[in-house]
Amino acid sequence: MHVIHAHYEPSGGGPHPTIIALHGWGASAMDLLGLAPLLMGGQLQVICPQGPLAVPLGGGANGYGWFPLTGAGQPTTTETLKQATDDVRAFVDAASERYPIDDQRLVVLGFSQGGVLAYRLALDDPGRFAGLAALSSWLPPALASDISANDAHATLPTLVQHGATDEVIAVARAQQSAESLRALGVPVTYREYAMGHEINAESFGDLSRWLQEHLERR
Repeated sequence: MHVIHAHYEPSGGGPHPTIIALHGWGASAMDLLGLAPLLMGGQLQVICPQGPLAVPLGGGANGYGWFPLTGAGQPTTTETLKQATDDVRAFVDAASERYPIDDQRLVVLGFSQGGVLAYRLALDDPGRFAGLAALSSWLPPALASDISANDAHATLPTLVQHGATDEVIAVARAQQSAESLRALGVPVTYREYAMGHEINAESFGDLSRWLQEHLERR
C-alpha cells in the first residue's frame, strides 16, 4: 500500500466492523484516529488514509488535502474529484486485502473535504458500504447531478451532521445535501448542532449510537 495511513485495530481476531475515515482540508491521517478508541467502546477498526496534496500551514508545517479547491471551496474540476475518488477506492481495495475488514460492516466517513469524497465513493457503489457518515461537509450539486439513482441507494443508511454556526461550510449546504440524497432514494438521518466546523460531544455521541445501530444488527 503506497498511501500513508493510520490504523486502529480492536482486540480479537476479526474480521472487524470497519470505518474508512477521510480527513478534512489541512489535516492528516492522524486527525480522526483519536475517535477510534471511543466509537462503540473501541470495537471498530478505523483506517485513516492521508490525502496526497500538501497544504502549507505556516512555520514549515504541512497539512494535507484530497483535491484542489476553488476560492468558493468547490473542487477545481470534476476530473480532480474523480481522480481523488479513484485513488481512495484503490486504497479501500488494498486495505481489504491487508486488514481484517468485515466486508458486510464497512462504513465510509468523511469530515469536511473528506466528506465530499465519502459521498462520491459511497453513492457510486452503495452496495459496498453498510453506511455513510458526512460530518461538517457537503454534496456539491454538480456531483449530485452526476449520480444516477439506483435501487441500491435505498440500502445505504446515511448520517449527515453539521454545525448551525459552521463558519467554513454554511449549514444551508448541508441541508441541501440531505435533500439531494433523499432525491436519490438514500435513507438520511440529518442532525444539526450548536457548534461550528467541528465534532462536539453531542454529535460524537450521536455518531457512535448511529454506528452501533447500523453495524451491530448486521
